[in-house]
Amino acid sequence: MPEILDIVDLNDRVISQATRDEVYAKSLHHRIVHILIFDEAGRMAMQKRSQTVSYCPGYWSTAVGGHVQSSENYEQAALREFAEELGTSCAIEFFSKDLYEAKGSPIKFVAAFKATYTGVFNPNPDDVETIDFFALQEIKAMIDRGEKFHPELLFLLNRYFI
Repeated sequence: MPEILDIVDLNDRVISQATRDEVYAKSLHHRIVHILIFDEAGRMAMQKRSQTVSYCPGYWSTAVGGHVQSSENYEQAALREFAEELGTSCAIEFFSKDLYEAKGSPIKFVAAFKATYTGVFNPNPDDVETIDFFALQEIKAMIDRGEKFHPELLFLLNRYFI
C-alpha cells in the first residue's frame, strides 16, 4: 500500500494528500520529521543509512527521520519513525520547525525533536546500517573530510550546531 502524505501550503496548512511517489514527481510541499538524540555526555547520535534505502543510501543522517503521513501530527510521526527505525522509543521534546528549500527537492517543513537516550538501539537493517554517538567536533571533522551527510541533517547542523 502506498504511503500517503499531506500536501501543505507555505503556512503549513494541509491542502490535499498524495502518494509519496507523487509528492516527489510533482515536487509538492510536505512535512518531514527528525529526532536529534543525545547521550548524557552531549554527543549526538547519527545513523548511517542502509545501502538499500531509496534516498541517500550510505549517508549519515539524524538518528531518526522520515515523512509525516497523512492524518499524523509531527510528534506522532517522529515517535512512529523512532520505533520503525531504531526499535525503541523515549520521551521527545519539540526543538524546531523550519521551511527547507533545496535545489532538486520539494519544499518541506522540517520539524525536529530532541531526546536524551542511553538505552540500547535495535536498528531496522532495512533502514539503518549502523548508529553511534559523536561529539559535535567529530561531526564537523567528518563533514570537513567529505563524508556523505543527508542534506536535511546538514541543514540542521549548520543552522543550530556548527
